[in-house]
Amino acid sequence: MTLEQLRIFVGVAEREHMTRAAEALNVTQSAASGAIAALEGRYGVPLFHRVGRGIQLTEAGRGFLDEARSVLGRAAHAETMLADYAGLARGTLRLVASQTIASYWLPPILAAFHERHPQIAVELAIDNTEGAAAQVLDGAAELGFVEGVIDEPALADWIVGQDPMVLVSRADVAQVDEAWLRAARWIVREQGSGTRSSFEEVLRGRGVDPASLDVTMTLPSNEAVRTAVEAGAGVAALSRLVVAPALAAGTLAELPFVLPDRPFHALRHKERYRTRAADALTDLIKEQAR
Repeated sequence: MTLEQLRIFVGVAEREHMTRAAEALNVTQSAASGAIAALEGRYGVPLFHRVGRGIQLTEAGRGFLDEARSVLGRAAHAETMLADYAGLARGTLRLVASQTIASYWLPPILAAFHERHPQIAVELAIDNTEGAAAQVLDGAAELGFVEGVIDEPALADWIVGQDPMVLVSRADVAQVDEAWLRAARWIVREQGSGTRSSFEEVLRGRGVDPASLDVTMTLPSNEAVRTAVEAGAGVAALSRLVVAPALAAGTLAELPFVLPDRPFHALRHKERYRTRAADALTDLIKEQAR
């Protein structure tokens, strides 16, 4: 069993699609299929169900996925520790961020980081808040950036930014009250999303049960939610970073419902080795905040 086989297995398992996994991992489809076949053949354990043209994890595959992620995380941690002895002259900084942060808030910061440390490669993965926390726990990422609150004793958590939230629709309305909230058609992000959990927390604070809303669509990205609202499918609560161009263009209207800013949180494992590259990035974020 090799680290490359584990890397390919995790990539295929996360996407449940051989071709997409091969493209994301920059290997040929035959190499990806061969790595999976080698693992299954050596141990005599099927890791995937082949259902028509699709694949699904078997029970053994689901159990093996956690172990494979853990091994890859420890290997990445070992590589990072050795590379860090060279200072900031070379190395790789592995990050994970939720969609809003990865798409809108973090890129300018990473561009400034690259200007200062051009020899440090940055690898950024995108996951929802729960998934990002899991990657930091596993060691797959050294730093995570999320919108939601994470209750995990092993992770250090601190605020690095603020994100204004807004309620948007294709057409303006005069008033938004509890009756309107319950009558509206809602488009929301998936469970585990920081955008969704932040809005649901606001609703509970106002005495509105999120389960009482008429949710017509649950979509996997901010952009999909925004596009559906622009098409008139319903209303949504989104980051102002996501909807600012649409508000300026007049394709969306901001509704009269005040939402508090939500904090962006950074996550780091309390017990894992802290690299100079990660410290340099967090210092840069502090500088820009000041």
